[in-house]
Amino acid sequence: MSHAFWPGKSSPGDPTGLVRAIGPTMGGFTLGACYRGNHQCTFTLWAPLLKQAAVHLVAPEDRLIPMIADERGYWRATVTDLAPDALYYYQWDGEIDRPDPASHSQPHGVHGPSRVVDHRFAWSDAGWQSPPLARWVIYEAHVGAFTPEGTFDAIIPRLPELRELGVTALELMPVAQFPGNRNWGYDGVYPYAAQASYGGIEGFKRLVNACHREGLAVILDVVYNHLGPEGNYLWGLGVYFTRRYQTPWGDAINYDGPYSFGVREYVIENVRYWFEICHCDGLRLDAGHSIYDYSARPILAELAQTAVGCAQRLGRPCTLIVESDLNDPRMIRPVAVGGYGLDAQWSDDFHHALHAVLTGERHDYYQDFGALEQLAQAYRRPFVYAWDYSPHRKRFHGEDPSGCPAWRFVVFAQNHDQIGNRPLGERLSKLLPFPALKLAAAAVLLSPYLPLLFMGEEYGESRPFLYFISHGDPALIENVRAGRQQEFATLHSAEIAPDPQAEATFEASKLQWALAQTGQHRQLRAFYRELLRLRRELPALASLDNAKLTATVIAPTVLELRRWREQSQLVAWFNFAAAPATVTVAPGAGSWRKLLDADEPRWGGQGSAWPPPGADDRPANPFTFTLPAYAVVLCAASVPR
Repeated sequence: MSHAFWPGKSSPGDPTGLVRAIGPTMGGFTLGACYRGNHQCTFTLWAPLLKQAAVHLVAPEDRLIPMIADERGYWRATVTDLAPDALYYYQWDGEIDRPDPASHSQPHGVHGPSRVVDHRFAWSDAGWQSPPLARWVIYEAHVGAFTPEGTFDAIIPRLPELRELGVTALELMPVAQFPGNRNWGYDGVYPYAAQASYGGIEGFKRLVNACHREGLAVILDVVYNHLGPEGNYLWGLGVYFTRRYQTPWGDAINYDGPYSFGVREYVIENVRYWFEICHCDGLRLDAGHSIYDYSARPILAELAQTAVGCAQRLGRPCTLIVESDLNDPRMIRPVAVGGYGLDAQWSDDFHHALHAVLTGERHDYYQDFGALEQLAQAYRRPFVYAWDYSPHRKRFHGEDPSGCPAWRFVVFAQNHDQIGNRPLGERLSKLLPFPALKLAAAAVLLSPYLPLLFMGEEYGESRPFLYFISHGDPALIENVRAGRQQEFATLHSAEIAPDPQAEATFEASKLQWALAQTGQHRQLRAFYRELLRLRRELPALASLDNAKLTATVIAPTVLELRRWREQSQLVAWFNFAAAPATVTVAPGAGSWRKLLDADEPRWGGQGSAWPPPGADDRPANPFTFTLPAYAVVLCAASVPR
């Protein structure tokens, strides 16, 4: 991208900064249809095995423009009399028309023609800076299920509610164009094209612009480990995939074999596209453990370097967060010490430890968890398994993340995978009693890690989040149905999942926003808001440092969490049982002042019993008190000077 379009700068021919405010051209980008202005557009297709290629314009007029290839297989053509919104295909070897693999818009779906996009946009976020990563509170949302309308624009009126709750970053599940109008997004086949039924790339930009206006960072979930099966015409080009490695979705993407240089550019430029053209603040890299690359410079490390370059050009952070189940700290360690240099990664271990203790479930990977001491370990170290034997995997798993700051790990009690990959898509609100929902919230938000909330969690949404699709291929639909049932049968589940192709399955997953204003739903949301306020304002919580905490199991079902920063000292007691628990607290350096008690009536509790005798008047002596079922009490230590 030309330096003329950096935020905070104007081009030599644009002293007022008007071009900057409108947005960049596609200068510096190569793949796909890059509209340059003045009715000029360059087309680039990387297809080294083709013998012939052409741009087939189909609207507003029908014509064929031959393309010329260079020595590396990049086919190019320039059209000087083309208006934006023109529709086109690429014609392969003079025989078949296919959409552009780097299409920026697919208005007629995954099989239809691609659209030329003029990326000029009236941005109002000049000078925008996202909150520091250590201050991110992430809210994961599915665009289609977040509102009744299911569009980017429909999210915008809800943004003030998220900001008021205490959210600082909105994470969108994948929006790359997928078949039909209903999908989780992981079946996307055009990584550059925002889903047309959501509002396309123009709607996406409006949402990003509105988020920045509200002070919210935007994270986009991107999928670089596979492409969906329907509309995936990259298979036909013969170079994008490799049989050397297998993923759960079939042949892996070719990042280290012959012709991989073009595949890598395809993904690297996509990272730049979302940061530089669409103003995203962060990208969440889906299933990094299924990205196979044994080259001297792994693609994940190159993506991290790409993000650094974007940040330097834009003058603002460009953050990469990777999902990985490898428990491998190399993901986030600096390149100088052999790491990949990514900014943060998910910690599934924290979720699994918390979920197993709360629900008692022990199937599949939960068989590795269930002891309260493992949850205590997850507070002290983000990986429970750090080269420890995993009964589920039947091997040693993970590595010690020592030296990696706590704010580089994302934790959660719920997310799209952990809910939606259950046969009936139950949220914790269906698996646990109301007091345990508050306990789960406190367990995450009082941790020293980056918290992620899944949409509706904050008010206890009662509807499920089910797996849904809207494929057009009957055989594929049947394969998906059978595959889902076989997967659940492997888990020894007798539950029959709803039909993923049925529109009713999708509709059943949409949020019920009115619930947030009623009864215990309103109380739960207020509890989340208070936890986030305390996390933001109390130094011991705001400092994300797991070296300055202790997490101790002090009774069979009670975990004590102490955190401190200088004079700010806090203690939280969690009872992970459906029955009251008696707790004896060792002598402290001062008296305890209650900050939060989930059992108070304002949070839907039965009435607080705090402070117990001895908590304030005899701080030098041990004192005993009873924690109700699923109770959480947070106190500050009043340290004598």
